[in-house]
Amino acid sequence: MDTQHTESPDDHPSRRRFLTLATTAGAVAALGGLPAFTASAAPLRPASSPMLSAAAAAKNQLWWRAPGSPTSMIQQGLPVGNGRLGALASNDPAAELLTLTDATLWTGGRNDTLQSDGQFPYGRDDFGSLTLLAELTVDIPAHDLGSVNNYRRTLDLAQGFVSASYDLSGVTYQRQVLASRPDDVIVVHFSQQGGGSYTGTVSLAGTHGETTTANRAGRHASFGASFANGLKYGAAVTAYSSAGTVAVDGPSISFRNCKDLTVVVSGGTNYAPDAAAGFRDPSVDPERLARTKVLAAAGHSASTLLATHVADFRPVFEQQDINLGTSSTAQRRLDTWQRVQARYRDDVPDPELEAAYLQFGRYLMISGSRGSLPMGLQGPWLDGNDPDWMGDYHTDVNVQMNYWMADRTGLSDCFDAFADYCLAQLPSWTDVTQRLFNTSTNRYRNSSGRVAGWAVAFSTNPYGGSGWWWHPAGNAWLCQNLFEHYEFTQDRAYLERIYPLLKGAVEFWEARLITTTVTDATGTSREVLIDDSDWSPEQGPQDAKGITYAQEAVWNLFGNYRTATRVLGKDLSYGATVDGLRERLYLPVVSPTTGWLEEWMSPDNLGETTHRHLSPLFGLFPGDRIRPDESTPKDILAGATALLNARGMNSYGWSNAWRSLCWARLKNAEKAYQLVVNNLKPSVDGSNGSASNLFDIMDMGQGRGIFQIDANFGTPSAMIEMLVYSRPGHVELLPALPAAWAASGSVTGVGVRGGFVADLKWRDGKVTQLTLKSVGGRDTTVFAGRTARKISLKPGASVTLRNFG
Repeated sequence: MDTQHTESPDDHPSRRRFLTLATTAGAVAALGGLPAFTASAAPLRPASSPMLSAAAAAKNQLWWRAPGSPTSMIQQGLPVGNGRLGALASNDPAAELLTLTDATLWTGGRNDTLQSDGQFPYGRDDFGSLTLLAELTVDIPAHDLGSVNNYRRTLDLAQGFVSASYDLSGVTYQRQVLASRPDDVIVVHFSQQGGGSYTGTVSLAGTHGETTTANRAGRHASFGASFANGLKYGAAVTAYSSAGTVAVDGPSISFRNCKDLTVVVSGGTNYAPDAAAGFRDPSVDPERLARTKVLAAAGHSASTLLATHVADFRPVFEQQDINLGTSSTAQRRLDTWQRVQARYRDDVPDPELEAAYLQFGRYLMISGSRGSLPMGLQGPWLDGNDPDWMGDYHTDVNVQMNYWMADRTGLSDCFDAFADYCLAQLPSWTDVTQRLFNTSTNRYRNSSGRVAGWAVAFSTNPYGGSGWWWHPAGNAWLCQNLFEHYEFTQDRAYLERIYPLLKGAVEFWEARLITTTVTDATGTSREVLIDDSDWSPEQGPQDAKGITYAQEAVWNLFGNYRTATRVLGKDLSYGATVDGLRERLYLPVVSPTTGWLEEWMSPDNLGETTHRHLSPLFGLFPGDRIRPDESTPKDILAGATALLNARGMNSYGWSNAWRSLCWARLKNAEKAYQLVVNNLKPSVDGSNGSASNLFDIMDMGQGRGIFQIDANFGTPSAMIEMLVYSRPGHVELLPALPAAWAASGSVTGVGVRGGFVADLKWRDGKVTQLTLKSVGGRDTTVFAGRTARKISLKPGASVTLRNFG
């Protein structure tokens, strides 16, 4: 058996020991190559146009009849992003506003000084917060909104850009906004047809009191600064035109009588995913680098920058296509916000809108999770410097829900940001855990007196820091996501990378579990292992032992770790030891009082019946120990179903998404679908539902609603689970197909656990065609209705079945 690290609560490791942890984990993390804001080679330019025809693009476009208000950017701004740098665009004809966010622009730090209660501080200065990088405005005074006609703005999901058009004095004016990953810039291009022109100013303003300076000769403006935590940041902008005058005017860039105008902006920080270097790269000068990037991009035409971006974005988006049926002509005539309102008002299915909502989630994933930190509560889309809960990484469903979608919707590469983040944080998480978790005032400390491995709090930041309260089972849940990505991809090299995370979490739980005696219904007593004093997120007593959530999460963790040891052929004796621990784990029973699966080791309901969290149903989803088949005792299945019923059908968006996933697992198609519909309800005056830009809004009361991005990912995850359920060796087609989508439909690129990708078509509720391709898997059994078929494939091979089931 491998040895554990143990130490007294107040021991402090040497700097050498911490750096060893950091260097080891950093070497592993480097394999994933989590990039930062760095210089890069000139991108490849496409040899031919990658642009879709207007007819082909229309399928995946959302559109609106009005611009966004600068005071309601979260509800009305349209998002663009290159995976690191994000922006919300207002598209106002006279005053284009972009709020710019870099995913790494965080205040705060390691936050490893505990409060008197043994918990971490949780403020914007100590724990830290994601903040805005800058605001970019393009003022065109002559184009007042009240004077224009035929205004329309569009979000092109498949090609990854925002556009707007309008007529003024017989001229049609157009603009496009895109965030290019290859060029690492955001581009705003203004054009016209009919002999018009643009006159106005471009201004770049920091949001932390910075001073923007301009270079008259270089026709660019920029600023640079640093936070109290030592993080350096900067941004730069330039503009050019093929005809007209562009010049520096004070700190701004002026343009006059331009028949077209291209504005290029970039920015970033000197954040580096390296704990040993304090998460900084001292060689990076963000302001200078931003200037370099915008001037390099400005050496190319706007059409070249657009083509380069689309050639990068479109192939990723096209890894999945979905058709849930045909909407009516009347529905198609409505703009996106009108359709959302009509869907709720008339209670008539709008399958094309529902498919577009899924594709909008995929658009956000591509735009927000490539080449930088993973997405937290808001992704890289802010409208100020005070996002709720700091825009952080909540580890009791929110960051996990963000990444349930990636593999299921053909975006496995977008998962890398999450895995790379966890690896980069591991040395700090390990160090802080082993120094501080067993502090005598921590109500969640290990009563065994031992500590090993790593743990996190309910909130984490990008500096190895934790906030709010300790969250013992958070490590197991993060590992659940990490290991499930291996199940989808069967990537052995990836499994090797995340192995230190799995093993460290297992070691933590080996030190934490305590023994107790339980008596079953027959009067038989036995000794079991249970979680120490803990809290069922986010309700009930804070000192409960053996909470269902932790027991289920650890049961999964131990099983996944055992699989990893066998696949990798390492630590086999320790894996056998962990198997023994797993067999002794207490697993929940049904309360004789409520008839529900117990959330605590008590027959009583110790919390809110309709609570937003489904923590005790972890074994149903994201785990799958509880299944609607003969493998699950009938009383456990009934108890889980009863608890899910008791939780209700109306909650916050992310909670509705989780409920929908659970009902999909139970094969209750109509309840799963209704919860999707509930999330499409229009948000009015801050109510739960979708804003006009489809961002999910969470009702905080008193007319205040906030954006929380996890529902925009969790809901598409539920939609896919309704169409395909999988676990290694087992695939079910259309397990929870609702009547609204049953007439006919198709989906391609669905990730299947066990190492496959599925494309399927259906008609009248039955599968008419399935193509299954191996991405590393070899054997699985596919079920459709009462039909089962065992499939064996070599990696890279595929098979097509027709009229299956």
